[in-house]
Amino acid sequence: MNIQFDILRKSRALLLNELEGLTLEQIHKIPTGFKNNIAWNVAHVVVTQQLLHYKFSGLNCLCPDDLIDNYKKGTEPTKNFTEEEFEEVKDLLMGFPDTLQEDYEAGIFENYTEYTTSTGVILTSMDVAIPFNNFHEGIHYGIVRSIKKFL
Repeated sequence: MNIQFDILRKSRALLLNELEGLTLEQIHKIPTGFKNNIAWNVAHVVVTQQLLHYKFSGLNCLCPDDLIDNYKKGTEPTKNFTEEEFEEVKDLLMGFPDTLQEDYEAGIFENYTEYTTSTGVILTSMDVAIPFNNFHEGIHYGIVRSIKKFL
């Protein structure tokens, strides 16, 4: 499973790198043909990882409830982050992979509520949810790169 945690860390570092040099205005712009923006995609991967791993394991998510409510599946951008708020999201983005690995190795993920994703993948355990989350984050990394072309 160590490779999955490495993939998560590397993909998030790539995502963070895509944010370099972008202004708050740019990360909140929704180009024609898109339904969300870069800021939403970044917050969405943070929230989704927490839901797929912690919520479906019957544990409390480690990010604020309002972040979950605003960036979970099915939401659209409704507000803009301040510089400080987005820095906090980026801190969560980069910090959660280590926390996930520590919690996984500590054995806290004892139960898992089966969940069928919108792509039809059935998550039955953390050993399925962790690689699926990496796949999900790769999709959103690609979306961020696509949005950047229109800024």
